[in-house]
Amino acid sequence: MKEIKAVIQPQRLARVREAFRRIPDFPGMTVSRAEGSGYHPGKPAPSDVKTELTDYSARVRLEIVCPEAMVEQLVAVIREHCHTGRPGDGVIWVTPVEYFRRIRE
Repeated sequence: MKEIKAVIQPQRLARVREAFRRIPDFPGMTVSRAEGSGYHPGKPAPSDVKTELTDYSARVRLEIVCPEAMVEQLVAVIREHCHTGRPGDGVIWVTPVEYFRRIRE
C-alpha cells in the first residue's frame, strides 16, 4: 500500500473528485483545508511580521491510501486536473504505508 498526499488549489478539487469517481475501485480520499506558502524564486520576502504571518494561500490537501498498482494512475489524474503551469499549482508526494486496516473489519 502507498499513501498519496497532494496539496492543490481549492478550485481544482471538483475536477479531481469527478475524475476519481470514474475510476473503478477508487479507494476514497480524505480532504482537508490547508494554508501554506511555497518557494517562489524572485519573490521578495515579506517586510514586516504582520505580512509574514498572513502571507499564506488557501489550499486543499488530499490524502489517499491505495494499492501500489493504482499510484501512477491516481497521481496522473491529480496532475492532469491541477496543472496550470503557474506557480502555486501544488505538490504531490507518495509514501509507503506499513499497515492499513479498516476500522469496520
